[in-house]
Amino acid sequence: MNPLLLCVLLCGSVAAFRAGPAPSRSPLRLHSTAEATEVAAAPAKEELLPRDRYVATNRFTVRPGREAKFEKRWADRSSRLASLDGFRYFHLMRRVALEDEANSGVDPLASDDPFGNYVSFTIWAEKKHFNAWRAGDAFKEAHGGTSLFAFVTTMVSSAMVLKGAPKPAFYDGLLQQSIVPESVPETVDGWRNVEADGTNILPAECFVACNQFFVPGDNAAAFEQRWKNRTSKLRECDGFVSFGLLRRDVKAKGHGISPMGEEEPTYTSCTIWRDRAAFEGWKSGAAFKEAHGEKKAEGEEKPSQPPAPLWSKPPVPVFYEGTLVISSPDGA
Repeated sequence: MNPLLLCVLLCGSVAAFRAGPAPSRSPLRLHSTAEATEVAAAPAKEELLPRDRYVATNRFTVRPGREAKFEKRWADRSSRLASLDGFRYFHLMRRVALEDEANSGVDPLASDDPFGNYVSFTIWAEKKHFNAWRAGDAFKEAHGGTSLFAFVTTMVSSAMVLKGAPKPAFYDGLLQQSIVPESVPETVDGWRNVEADGTNILPAECFVACNQFFVPGDNAAAFEQRWKNRTSKLRECDGFVSFGLLRRDVKAKGHGISPMGEEEPTYTSCTIWRDRAAFEGWKSGAAFKEAHGEKKAEGEEKPSQPPAPLWSKPPVPVFYEGTLVISSPDGA
C-alpha cells in the first residue's frame, strides 16, 4: 500500500471507546480526560492541551538475527513494573509492515532506521510516577544496576545484540482514551511470566498503528485543537484498546537523553488494537469512512475542502506488533 495513503488512513484513528458492544449514538468530539466539564467555546488564544498521561519509551536498533535474543532478555528481566504506583500499561513493540504476515519477524527497514526497530512503551498516570520509578530501586533492578558486576554484564550483552545505544524519548499523552479490559495478562511479582527460548520471537499480543507528525512550534496549539475537535466512531469499533496523541517532552532530562533533532517527529498518534485484524476491520469499515469525510455524519455538513496541513512535511506511518503486554485493571 502507498505510504502516503497510509498516512491519511492513520490520521483518523482517535475516539473514545468502552469495552463491549456499544449502541448507536451520535458522533463524539474528543476532549482531554483531564477536563472535568464540557469544553466551552474555544478561547481567543489557543493553548496547548493538558497532559492526561506520561509516556516513557526507549528505542532500540536490534542487530539482524538477534531479535529473539533481545526479546528473551526482556521476558527474563527482573522487574516489578505492574506493582508500582501510577503504572497503567506496558508493551514491547517490534516494527512490522502491513504486507507481511503476523509474527513474521521481518523488519521493513532492515534495521537501518537510526531510531530503532524495537520500542519499549510504558504509560504512567502522571509524570511524577515515572520520576519516582526512575529514581527508585525498581529501576536499578530492571536495568542490571544492583551491583557493578550485574551492570557490566548487562552492558556487554547489550553490545552484542544492539547496534548503538538505546535512544530514550518521553511524551505528554494527550486525549487519552482506553477501554477497561475484561481481563489483564497475568503477572508474577509485577512482570510477565513468559517462556522465551531466544530462538523464536514472542507471539504478537496486540497491534499498534502510529503516525508521526512534524509540526512547527507555532502550529502546535492549532494542531492539538484540530485533533481535539475531530469526530470519530472508534468507540463502536471491535478490538480498539487505547489511543493517545503523544507530544514530545523536549524538556525531559536524564542519562542517555539527547536533544530532539529536526528529523524526529514532534507528535505521534498511537492507537493500540487487540490484533491486526481489528485494525484492518476499522480501516475497511464505516467508521473509517465517516472519520475521513467519505460519509457525512448525521447533522453535519461535509466541508467543501480539507483544512490546510499544519505540519512541515507529510506524516510518516509506522506499524508495530506488541508483545509482553502488561496492563492495569483500569486499562491504559
